[in-house]
Amino acid sequence: MRPITLRNAHRRLRVDRANTLAAIHLLDSRARRFRGGPPPGELAVVFLTDRALARLHAEFLNDPRPTDVMTFPGEPALGLAGDICVSADTAATYAATHGQDFAAELNLYVVHGWLHLAGYDDRTPAAQRLMRAAEQRALRLLAEAGIVPAHAWRRP
Repeated sequence: MRPITLRNAHRRLRVDRANTLAAIHLLDSRARRFRGGPPPGELAVVFLTDRALARLHAEFLNDPRPTDVMTFPGEPALGLAGDICVSADTAATYAATHGQDFAAELNLYVVHGWLHLAGYDDRTPAAQRLMRAAEQRALRLLAEAGIVPAHAWRRP
């Protein structure tokens, strides 16, 4: 199993660490179904505020707006698969606005980031369709295994 670092940098978020780790390990074990999955090596998942992720978005993509997920490919030769940076604020806002479950939305963002590191992108309509199909396969796989992280959002 690959080493995984989870970091929660959001004071209002309680991360379900055990199930998040289990979800990533399960996806890794079925990587052949997802273009082989991310490269080997350590994977980092960081849960951030909109503000922190917007700073990264501005610095690396020259776009100062908040986003839901950013991924940074690692250096497999150095044992680093990459980083997945997730906005807990965006997940909370989207879930509240669209009547979705917060934990499910945040889990989708982690899956989305894992798929980016596996080589999926969403820059064109055709690529978006492939990404959405892969997301649904991944989420179905996790649900069938009973691995559904139960992240919690603390109200201010």
